[in-house]
Amino acid sequence: MKLTVTAKIKILPSPEQKELLFQTLHAYRMASQFVSRLVFDEKVLHQQKLHLLTYRKLRADFGLRSQMAQSVMKTVIARYKSIQGNGHPWTLVRFKKPELDLVWNRDYSMRNPMFSVNTLSGRIKVPFESKGMEHYLDGTWTFGTAKLVHKRGKFFLHIPVTQPVDEPSVHDIERIVGVDMGINFIAVSYDSRGTTAFFHGRRVKNQRSKYKRLRKRLQQVGTASARRAIKRIGQRENRYMTDVNHRISKALVDRYGANTLFVVEDLTGIRHVTERVRIRDRYESVSWSFYQLRQMIEYKGIRSGAKVIAANPEYTSQKCPKCLRTNKANRDRKKHHFCCRECGYGSNDDRIGAMNLQRIGMKYIAEVAV
Repeated sequence: MKLTVTAKIKILPSPEQKELLFQTLHAYRMASQFVSRLVFDEKVLHQQKLHLLTYRKLRADFGLRSQMAQSVMKTVIARYKSIQGNGHPWTLVRFKKPELDLVWNRDYSMRNPMFSVNTLSGRIKVPFESKGMEHYLDGTWTFGTAKLVHKRGKFFLHIPVTQPVDEPSVHDIERIVGVDMGINFIAVSYDSRGTTAFFHGRRVKNQRSKYKRLRKRLQQVGTASARRAIKRIGQRENRYMTDVNHRISKALVDRYGANTLFVVEDLTGIRHVTERVRIRDRYESVSWSFYQLRQMIEYKGIRSGAKVIAANPEYTSQKCPKCLRTNKANRDRKKHHFCCRECGYGSNDDRIGAMNLQRIGMKYIAEVAV
């Protein structure tokens, strides 16, 4: 199988090169706005038809090079198809951020210690910071379509890199670990030896509530500087949560290592479920980054020689892992406690969820082995 992750590499252009990159980013954004308006009005999502309608104008009016013009069309089409796929109403997609898609070996390439990047005025060679990225540059990874991003006065290349990895077969699995995700405990793991690990989330929840209260006060102020502060707080919170998820996923993978089957929750529909919680608790529940944590466990597990599957979490906190009876009354949500009405077995409800996920993993191994 293939493992794909995104390498975020900081490039170091000169002042003259920065100006060329700014010009290219601006032209690409305006061209994307133009194509988006046409797609919205005409509802054209076929690239060949869109090519006939826009290609010459993208080259002549916006000064885009050939591959950039193609990338603009692909980017816009992908955004609208994403809207349709998510079931959202047909709305105009706006491009506000300075971003540029670069196709490997056509718009950008690498010649140590430089990246060659295409601009409206031709290619430029820019150095980059390789610290922490050395393992992506060892020749075993293939590069995909990168995104040039300008953030906080700095330029970055977000590059999807792919490497073939050996996934362990079911016959190599030595331990099965169920991982339940929640808010009071960000993650709870239960393994084949009956050992449980808790990763507490109370501190994280309090920190995010603090960000929420601070944003609310700034929204009431309503000034331009307050809006800028709200944006900075949102970025800070995203970085904080990403760091938390990185540390938890790393701890889980390091704890169990290779030849482990991780069974995580498929929380695709979590937003629709959590939107039914109380309004004052809704932000912490709905915006929690469960999917990001699952992705991190998946790619770190695969890199370490583990296997990861996602299971339907329905009833995993209501089903007794001992007598296998399911009853909604088994779980006390307020006290976060589980007590089986049939056999009397009791424990933390998140631990029960992890135990049931671990049982799903045992069943999966048995079925695949047969």
